Amino acid sequence: MADGIYVGMTGAAAQARALDAIADNLANAQTPGFKAARPAFASFLPEGGDGTRVSTGAVATGIDRAPGAVRQTGNPLDVLPEGDAFLAVARPGGAVAYTRDGRLSVDALGRLAAAGGLVLDDAGEPIALPPGEAVRIERDGRVWAGDVEVARLGLHRIEGAVERAGPSLLTPAPDARVAPSEAGVRVGEIELGNVSAVESAVALIEAQRTFDHSMQAIQTYRKLDERAVEIGRIR
Repeated sequence: MADGIYVGMTGAAAQARALDAIADNLANAQTPGFKAARPAFASFLPEGGDGTRVSTGAVATGIDRAPGAVRQTGNPLDVLPEGDAFLAVARPGGAVAYTRDGRLSVDALGRLAAAGGLVLDDAGEPIALPPGEAVRIERDGRVWAGDVEVARLGLHRIEGAVERAGPSLLTPAPDARVAPSEAGVRVGEIELGNVSAVESAVALIEAQRTFDHSMQAIQTYRKLDERAVEIGRIR
């Protein structure tokens, strides 16, 4: 019965990964700039097996970059990159990540910030603002402080797979390419997570049920193994 236990175990492990991804999606359904994780499953023949035991595994978790719902805020520092463009932000330590969470703010040192990092301009530098001046963003991404143009938002497109670096932060996969984008921004709007809370809740229930069925199968095969041992002892 060991084969049945193994198959049940791989199924349970795959669903455990799915549960983690779905729960994260559900928790961030209203997080601006959040992109859902989508687990991918595959059936395979274990190496060294006899060719009859098929297992299921979660082979990858991709990031779905489909757009989320748009919310009108009217805040002049809220921006939504057009198309598939991303804002570039410098994370603590200097690493660069990309986000569609355009809730911009000015930190204590007078620098433009978003998603927990410093917003970078089109030259890859943090955007420093003079004190005491009203800040506004134009649709073409230009940043103004009073009557002075300070910088232009660095907007980029990512060609290839991405990896999560935070709730609304992404980094390009090793084989992906980042290129400057000529896209503009929509001012006074933000993009929410591209997850439906209702659909995620249903998916969570389905994944939990499948996980429970796999665990029940493991217990059933274990009991059958124990009974087979007992019968062998009686004989």
